[in-house]
Amino acid sequence: MLVREVMSTVVLTIGPAHTLRQAAALMSARRVGAAVVYDPDADGIGILTERDVLVSVGRGQDPDTERAHGHTTTDVVFAAPTWTVEEAAGAMAHGGFRHLIVLDGGEPVGIVSVRDIIRRWAPARAPHNAPVVTA
Repeated sequence: MLVREVMSTVVLTIGPAHTLRQAAALMSARRVGAAVVYDPDADGIGILTERDVLVSVGRGQDPDTERAHGHTTTDVVFAAPTWTVEEAAGAMAHGGFRHLIVLDGGEPVGIVSVRDIIRRWAPARAPHNAPVVTA
């Protein structure tokens, strides 16, 4: 199975000047856990995740004044649509992150998350009479 088969093609792109509240509102409205941060004045693109927002708020920072650029990961590992799901999962496990921006021709065409991979693997790999666990 390839990344292109499991990735989300809903790519939310924000600018570095967006506040964390604006970014969180946009991510929530689009039901995504990460946003691609594009800064035309910097080289490359970065990623802002729901965890980045949570860490900031947990530190007592104001989401109305904190800007995306201050919380963006710029040392990003990118996936290609032709990667296998196993390659993507390996990159995530090795790097300790949950999202990969998928680039095709240098342009973001999707994001693949741990959740995307689990959704595809779980039905195929779950035993038939697996117990249902509830909290």
